[in-house]
Amino acid sequence: MNPQHTVQELFERAHVHLGGSQPGDILVHDDRFYKRVLTEGSLGLGESYMDGWWDAAQLDEFFFKVDSADLDKAVHDKHLLLNTFKARLFNMQDKDRSKRVAQCHYDLSNEFYEQMLGPHMQYTCGYWKRAHTLAEAQEHKLDLICRKLQLKKGQRVLELGCGWGGFARFAAANYGCSVVAYNISEQQVAYARRWCAGLPVEIRLSDYRDASGEFDKVAAIGICEHVGFKNYRTLMEVAHRTVKPHGLVLVHSIGNNASVTTGDPWFDKYIFPGGMLPSVAQLGAAMDGLFVMEDWHNFGPDYDRTLLAWQENVDRHRGEWDSTFDERFFRMWRYYLLSLAGAFRARTIHLWQIVMSKHGLLGGYESVR
Repeated sequence: MNPQHTVQELFERAHVHLGGSQPGDILVHDDRFYKRVLTEGSLGLGESYMDGWWDAAQLDEFFFKVDSADLDKAVHDKHLLLNTFKARLFNMQDKDRSKRVAQCHYDLSNEFYEQMLGPHMQYTCGYWKRAHTLAEAQEHKLDLICRKLQLKKGQRVLELGCGWGGFARFAAANYGCSVVAYNISEQQVAYARRWCAGLPVEIRLSDYRDASGEFDKVAAIGICEHVGFKNYRTLMEVAHRTVKPHGLVLVHSIGNNASVTTGDPWFDKYIFPGGMLPSVAQLGAAMDGLFVMEDWHNFGPDYDRTLLAWQENVDRHRGEWDSTFDERFFRMWRYYLLSLAGAFRARTIHLWQIVMSKHGLLGGYESVR
C-alpha cells in the first residue's frame, strides 16, 4: 500500500486536492504526513498540522469538504477505539477528572480570552440573526436566553457552569434577577466575582453536581459538552431538583448527529479532555420522565461565523502573545477553531437551545427567535 496514493484517493472523495489551488486544498510539506494520517487517524492529522507538515489556504473550508464527505468513517482510528473503551469502563467526567479541562483549557489566560472573545466574554455561539459584529451577536444571544427563560425582575436564577460570569452579569444587570452560578475553574471564578461585583450574583467554586436550593429558572450554557455521556442524566436531575414546579430550564449545547461515548482523540488530548457532544437521542433519554420539552432551537450555522470571528481576533492580537505562546500553540488553536467552523458549516454538528418545564406550561410555550 502506498500511503500517499491512499491518502490522495481519500481526499479526492471530498474534492480536496494535494497541491491544488482551491481554498480547501492542502499543501504537504513533509511526506511522513501520509503514513501518520493512515496510522493515527484524526490525532495524526491534527498533530501533523501542529508540527507544520501541511497547510491549507482555508483550513475551515478543508474541514467543510472532509466532513461533508464523511471521510472520518473511512479511516480506522485506533486512538478513538481506545478512548471509547475507556469511556465505557470509567466515568471520564467524575468530579476529579472534570477538573482537567478547567486546568488545561479554561485557566489558560483570562487576558488571552478577553482578546479572543470580546467584551461579553462569551465562549459559546453568538446569535447572528440581526447582528453585524461579534459583540452584537453575543449580546443578542444573552438576551435570547433571558427571553426564552421568561426572566422577570426579582427571580432567582441558577447557572450550571458560568464561564467568566457573562450571563450572570447580563441577567442581573438587564433583567433584575439574582443569580447563583457554579464553576470549577479557579481563574474563571475569580474573574466572574470581580466582574459581577455590586450585582446580586454569587459565584461558587464548586461542581455543578453540588448545586442546591430552589430557583425560578435554571440555565446550563455550554456545560453539556463537558459532562460526558454518563452524566447527561445527572445534569438533568440537578436541574429538575433545583427548579421550581412552574419554572423553566434552558440547555445551550453543541450537538452531534450520532450518539457517541467519547470525543475526537485530537480534541481530547489538546483542547477538551473528556469532552464529547450529545445527540438528540442521548439528551432525550436524559430528560425522559423529568421534563416537558417546550422548545428545541437549532442555529448551528451561527457557530461557523462565531468561530471565524474568534480566529480573526486571535490573528489580530497574535503579536502581543508571541513571547507567551509558541508557533505550535497558534497552529493548534487555529486547527481547533477552524476545524469546528468547517464541521458546523457541513452540518455534522449543531448548536441547540432546549427549553424545558417540569409539567408543561399552561396554554403552551411560545417559541422565541
